[in-house]
Amino acid sequence: MTASRHISLLVTSGSGPAECQQAVAGVLDVMREEAEFFAVDFDTNGVRTKHGYKSAVVLVSGANAEAFVKNWCGTIQWRAQSNLRPTHKRANWFIGVFDLPAPVQALERIQAGDVTFDTFRAGGPGGQHQNTTDSAVRATHRSTGLSAVAREERSQHRNKALALERLQHLMAAQAAANEAAQKASCNELHYALERGNPVRCFKGRDFREVKGG
Repeated sequence: MTASRHISLLVTSGSGPAECQQAVAGVLDVMREEAEFFAVDFDTNGVRTKHGYKSAVVLVSGANAEAFVKNWCGTIQWRAQSNLRPTHKRANWFIGVFDLPAPVQALERIQAGDVTFDTFRAGGPGGQHQNTTDSAVRATHRSTGLSAVAREERSQHRNKALALERLQHLMAAQAAANEAAQKASCNELHYALERGNPVRCFKGRDFREVKGG
């Protein structure tokens, strides 16, 4: 089996307006599609707002996780006329994608009895290892509602163990995000968006990427 890597990210609108929350939602969709290309698993948790997400925690898992993340960390620019304030002159919105550190306080190990497992038929990321049995597994933590998916193994038992492992990492990432939000250091995450120096730029309601900014 290929060695797996887990990387936790925070995708945040910072102190930006509702249009930035729309940008977070759009970028999460693009990230999910790109994860298929990189053949990595993509799990996310965020509280939906009226317009999108103020922030979301992302867990990327797989041998190509570092290559995937390298394309995203930093400031992301979205160019679009506001559909919330049509007369508003601003048409550039910025969000941030940041590495999340491990939480300061170690979490208790998730017990299988606290998790609901659902099986379904699905191929691996990028359409690999298409299964003909319901061997893919989604693990959902009952008290928090967090969920993670594993589908690359042909064994349902192995996918169950992988999904539980990813759920543990996703919970740790959420705990780290919560810790950051309660400290002054959250300025480095939620509010320190480097406007004018984006690592990637998207345009329009369909989030088409603009090469070269």
